[in-house]
Amino acid sequence: SLNSIEIPNSVTSIGHNAFYECSSLNSIEIPNSITSIGDNAFYECSSLNSIEIPNSVTSIGDNAFYECSSLNRIEIPSSVTSIGDHAFLGCRSLNRIEISNGVTSIGDGVFSGCSSLNSIEIPNSVTSIGDNMFSGCNSLNSIEIPSSVTSIRDWAFYGCRSLNSIKIPNSVTSIWDWAFMDCSSLNSIE
Repeated sequence: SLNSIEIPNSVTSIGHNAFYECSSLNSIEIPNSITSIGDNAFYECSSLNSIEIPNSVTSIGDNAFYECSSLNRIEIPSSVTSIGDHAFLGCRSLNRIEISNGVTSIGDGVFSGCSSLNSIEIPNSVTSIGDNMFSGCNSLNSIEIPSSVTSIRDWAFYGCRSLNSIKIPNSVTSIWDWAFMDCSSLNSIE
């Protein structure tokens, strides 16, 4: 029945499974003292609709916001350097996300199943589009791959049925298996 929480400034990290399946939690304030959000921290917090990540956070763990199905917007500050595997998987209300240039590592399946996500800008600091990164993002209609990216991995855009064109920069040296499978609207690849 926990629906809101304010974390005091004395706390420096949100640990693994901290709010695991707190399905009524809809509001949380993360203070500037927090440096990391652990694995599964907000796993299946299905009522959480918005969250502000402060500039003090440097890492977001695996499955951190997994199946937070009401989450509709999130901004990743420039302090964050890594986003773990499946961090936002199944956040089907998420339609907007901003990722700052500090991020160098985005894990596999991060936005898989984010069916409302229609556009995203990948920062120039990212070098790989990971496995299943955007699989099932069937509202995604445009994406710009920065010139820092060298590989597009397995199933990266699988089922992105609204994606109609994509420009692959010269920096990309490998496109892995099934990367654009079931992208039924895709009519232009450069």
